[in-house]
Amino acid sequence: MTRKPDSATAMLQLIDQVKQTMPLNEPETFVCGPKGSCIGCPKKLLELVDSEICYWESALEQGEKPLLGEVSRFAKLCRNVHRGLARSGTLDRYQTKQNGESDTDPA
Repeated sequence: MTRKPDSATAMLQLIDQVKQTMPLNEPETFVCGPKGSCIGCPKKLLELVDSEICYWESALEQGEKPLLGEVSRFAKLCRNVHRGLARSGTLDRYQTKQNGESDTDPA
C-alpha cells in the first residue's frame, strides 16, 4: 500500500504537473486577442496561475507547509484555468506547437 504524500510534496507535484501541461512560458499566449476576440482571456488566466506558482514556490522554499485546503484550492484553480484554455483553443495550439517542435528536433 502506497502512502499519500504530505501537503508540501503534493503541492510540488501539482506545480510540476501544471508547468508541464500549461503554456506558462510561451510568449504567444500572453498576448490579448484583437478587439476582444479572445475567450476567457488566456493572458489573465495564465498570469493568475503563474502568480500562484511563484507564491507557493517561494513559500515552500521558506519551509511553509500548505494546508490540504490550500492544495485543493490551487488544484481547482488550475482545473478551471485548464478548462478555459481548452475552450479558447490555446491548449490545442500549444500542444500542436510542442508536438511539431519535437518531431523536427534531432535529439
